[in-house]
Amino acid sequence: MGQYVGATRENTPELARLELESGVCAIKVFAGSSTGDLMIEDDAGIEAVLRSGHRRVAFHSEDEYRLQERRPQFEVGQDYVNHMHWRDAETAFRGTRRIVALSRKTGRPVHILHTSTSEELAYLKEHRDVATVEVLVNHLTQYAPECYERLGGLAVMNPPIRDKQHHDASWEAVRDGRVDVVSSDHAPHSLEAKCRPWLQCASGLTGVQTILPLMLDHVNAGRLSLSRLTDVMSSGPARVYGVPDKGRIAVGYDADFSLVDMRRKRTITNDWIATPVGWSPFDGVTVTGWPTATIVRGHVVMQDDEIREGPKGRLVHFLP
Repeated sequence: MGQYVGATRENTPELARLELESGVCAIKVFAGSSTGDLMIEDDAGIEAVLRSGHRRVAFHSEDEYRLQERRPQFEVGQDYVNHMHWRDAETAFRGTRRIVALSRKTGRPVHILHTSTSEELAYLKEHRDVATVEVLVNHLTQYAPECYERLGGLAVMNPPIRDKQHHDASWEAVRDGRVDVVSSDHAPHSLEAKCRPWLQCASGLTGVQTILPLMLDHVNAGRLSLSRLTDVMSSGPARVYGVPDKGRIAVGYDADFSLVDMRRKRTITNDWIATPVGWSPFDGVTVTGWPTATIVRGHVVMQDDEIREGPKGRLVHFLP
């Protein structure tokens, strides 16, 4: 297990120390409003974070100034599809350009989380020396406007799910190697919070349990190879966050891996979801490819949907 330290204006002077605490994978900065009051939106504040410490810093990259400029155009209760119009592609792209410029200015590497636009992915291709890239399984699996029409608030996340152009660009970037990590950005809000009118509903989706079945289904559909999947979901995260003993099946590495049945067909259902909130945006989706066992440091902890042993996790060691 690893965890972020959320950057605030108050703790910025302490980040160089905090990033070296046991189990800390990185400092995370919200450059646009998303989660509570965790936000540093201005260049001076971001630069101060980048000058406090030396490890790669992870960013939720949206431009808060553009979000606030555009906010008066929208009202509570409008169609959920307006989420992608308010938090538009330029909002994300502007945030990423600013962060990369500050990365170059300070010499501090950055990791752009939940990259969601064709513009960002094209831009980041030219900045591989300072910036690594994450995309989400949601942006690879869903697209607008269909997702909002079908799911309403259960499709609302930040950055938003966008139209087919951005979906296709994300897949192109996965295939050509620009994407380092594919994640779920698991955010288990209650169903009640998700079903409120737009602008009052919580942003964020459940996903940690469904990401592997969905990505195996993408492999079976020919969208990426199994070796590429293991790169973006195992080797890539180990490289980005500096984990010396995970990400490969090799002598000297922890025996952490999943066994999968590439031919098994299953339908994802809400009653299978383990998180107490009990819902998934993929309820009713049938996939081909299913994890049959999970091994953690050599211990079989799950087999055929049943937990076999008690907790075996421990804090991950990250390079200083």
